[in-house]
Amino acid sequence: MKSNLSFKLIPALLFAGILFSVSCSKIKQTEISETYLPNEVPNITGVSNVDAGTYLGRALFYDKVLSKNNAVSCASCHKQANAFADNMALSTGFEGRKTTRNSIAIQNISNAVIGFGFQPLFWDGRENDLGSLITKPIENHIEMGMDDMTALMKKINERDYVKRLTPLAFGTNELSIDQFKNALVSFLTTIRSDSCRLTVDKLFGTQNLTPIERRGEFLFNTTYQCARCHQPGSIAFYNENSFANIGLDASNSDIGLMRVTKKENDRGRFKIPDLHNVMLTAPYMHDGRFATIDDVLEHYSHGILKSSTLDTRLMENNEPVQLNITTEDREALKAFLATLTDYKMITNPNLANPFKTK
Repeated sequence: MKSNLSFKLIPALLFAGILFSVSCSKIKQTEISETYLPNEVPNITGVSNVDAGTYLGRALFYDKVLSKNNAVSCASCHKQANAFADNMALSTGFEGRKTTRNSIAIQNISNAVIGFGFQPLFWDGRENDLGSLITKPIENHIEMGMDDMTALMKKINERDYVKRLTPLAFGTNELSIDQFKNALVSFLTTIRSDSCRLTVDKLFGTQNLTPIERRGEFLFNTTYQCARCHQPGSIAFYNENSFANIGLDASNSDIGLMRVTKKENDRGRFKIPDLHNVMLTAPYMHDGRFATIDDVLEHYSHGILKSSTLDTRLMENNEPVQLNITTEDREALKAFLATLTDYKMITNPNLANPFKTK
């Protein structure tokens, strides 16, 4: 029987390979082009245990059998075309009910696995371990409703692709809960935006940004001081691990981070999101209240509301700042933010739905 230890190191190795790769585009993954119906066996000739585990996680991510009534998969709320966020303000759960928060993009989250710094997960940071995160949406009474993990594993182990891939990935004939988590973690850590133009430009000095994009970067980092929260020097550029109350409401009915810390000064503070692929992840904010990036810029221009926990970076003389971003500057800022779009990630066949669709 194979040890699970080596498989648990897969995310760390993947991330390390990314950090020390000479090129963002040289990350090697086994090409998986075949598609198959839920109970068909994929063609996995020559697939190693590493690839089998990631492939298994990918299939599980897209399999609706993970929900109580086989109606919702992880991918239902985390769509590849939207950088694995949802294009709806609130996602639809297994019985048609709506979630209470917007589905945050699940990209660039390897740090939560390998302990490289600290990366809070969910809008309120209630998890920082990706393995622990896996079952939370599955067990949620709105999202997937599968509160009996034993029953879930029974369903999963009846899938032909699980029967075929589990021995390759883990050396066992039946998938355990821990192995189930490991497979999904292995797949999730491959969802990385390493090929956006800005990242390539910063890492390799290619100078491929246009004048308006350069101007937008300057405005973002200096004139409007967006970089005080979205720091360019953070992990993978503009991927923050901290929280802020940005003045969405004068009184916060959703208390955000306070739910975790129980501290009053954390009321209304939410995770500062990764800006990679931000132009694809609308609607915005923890509750999806802003339909467009222009709505977001308008908020920072004229809409910041005062509250007892408003972030001090958004205050002047004890009052909310009004950035008054001009129309011309908004276009430059949007041009800059678009350089964070990774088209390879959102079209990568290794991240796509492996099941046949009508």
